[in-house]
Amino acid sequence: MIKIIPFLVLGLTTLHAAEPKSTKPNIILVMTDDQGYAPVGAHGHPWIRTPHLDKMHAESIRFDRFMMGSTCAPSRAGIMTGVHSIKNGVTHTIYERERVNLKAITLPQVLKPAGYTSGYFGKWHLGDEDPYQPENRGFDEVFIHGAGGIGQAYPGSCADVPGNTYFNPVIKHNGKFVKTKGYCTDVFFKATLGWIQSVKDSDQPFFAYLSTNAPHSPFVAPPKYQKYFEDLGFHPRSAGFYGMIEHIDDCMGQMFKQLEEWGIMDNTIVIFTSDNGTTTSGNGLKGKAGRPQVKLGTDKDGKAMMSYNAGMKGLKGTVEEGGVRVPFFVRWNGKIKEGRTVEKLVTYLDILPTLADIAGAELPTSQAFEGRSLKPLLLENDPDWKDRFHFQHVTRWNRGEDPDKFKWKNYSVRNQRFRLVGDALYDMRNDPAQNKDVASEHPEVVSEMKKAYEKFWDEARPLMINDGVPLAKEKPFHVDYKAQKASSGIPDWKAPTLKWEESYTGGPTGAEKPEKKGRKKRK
Repeated sequence: MIKIIPFLVLGLTTLHAAEPKSTKPNIILVMTDDQGYAPVGAHGHPWIRTPHLDKMHAESIRFDRFMMGSTCAPSRAGIMTGVHSIKNGVTHTIYERERVNLKAITLPQVLKPAGYTSGYFGKWHLGDEDPYQPENRGFDEVFIHGAGGIGQAYPGSCADVPGNTYFNPVIKHNGKFVKTKGYCTDVFFKATLGWIQSVKDSDQPFFAYLSTNAPHSPFVAPPKYQKYFEDLGFHPRSAGFYGMIEHIDDCMGQMFKQLEEWGIMDNTIVIFTSDNGTTTSGNGLKGKAGRPQVKLGTDKDGKAMMSYNAGMKGLKGTVEEGGVRVPFFVRWNGKIKEGRTVEKLVTYLDILPTLADIAGAELPTSQAFEGRSLKPLLLENDPDWKDRFHFQHVTRWNRGEDPDKFKWKNYSVRNQRFRLVGDALYDMRNDPAQNKDVASEHPEVVSEMKKAYEKFWDEARPLMINDGVPLAKEKPFHVDYKAQKASSGIPDWKAPTLKWEESYTGGPTGAEKPEKKGRKKRK
């Protein structure tokens, strides 16, 4: 189990003799953006084609009650620190409220003394100002876009390279901007594998965190994937969303093939997940309740292709089950029993302590980690597992508003059996679709959950350090990109030499429109 020792936060120089690499597994964490639980064939989706994720599902332990936050930056903050987002100051996705507390100890900083080198690829969204960037939070290799989406820009510091697009995007690579060629998801997978190729034969185990921006809006897939769904009658928006997911699946297949050719799968843990529930727009479902189903297109046999949310209530931006439940597949060849489904309630706060436990890393006592190691559930058939409460809050109050006014709004408490949403209680074991409020039948459960939540809020309230701070006057990605372009130019990215089937090799399609500054729709 995890050992707890004192830890010096500022220096992060606690030294331990590294164990031989063979005793420490490599770790690859792949997280998609806004995909959610339902759009995976193995989760009962009636028509989406995800053969590689389905194969991974069959070869993995599947945590079928895995809970994230309700939106992007909060989930990422909890993964990165093992502490709930609002205890890290993350209460939004913009307005400087997406920035993780600089005093927080991060996952790569925990793994570093255990001998790990770490790389981050794709979407960061935990602060665009220099001190918050991943290279200053423990990562050795960094390959990211800015803001919460490619091309986004909002009031304050949160912004990507101006005018950036999903095709041939400009990326910040270890502090310098480079111009890539191809579709963004291909680029992020290739960058991840290129870095793995460079470190796989060293004496250090590696941790690679690949966070795709797809299938986040704007919903534009590589042309052949987009065309497939549009030809079936899908609206271009939905065609882009589902096309991006099928393309991610193809990239997962190519990644596994490359890892197997390198012969490192037996000593590599691969995890697949998503950052929150399914998006409210691209998937075709109307309204945050996720009901009713709608017709998206017609298959080759003339059968209607209906939207699907695995029977759950809620989508991204809610604290209903469908807003926070996501896939969580863990494949570890020869170490875990394939094809096993775990029904225990687990959460994104468990990722850091789990990886630390597996890596033999020691958790510093200076941070109050809230998660729990999943190692017993991974390696044992039926370990003791004490039930607990998991707290969720959408936290999307407007800038300048008093958070305490929202204490009892848009919150939820979940344990193994029940989900409390406001004053409504749902028996998730017997009513997973949340059709019947059973609060009157279990008043003692409601009371216990509300008391626990109030204690959690009171602990978290003083830690919401980003609420009320002034907005930055400059956008670092804009300023630094323009300065580099004027001084030395933006060089082409030197893509790694890999066996990779590109989804797109042309110029920008013109089909996408970056999210503009000040738009109300946020990520």
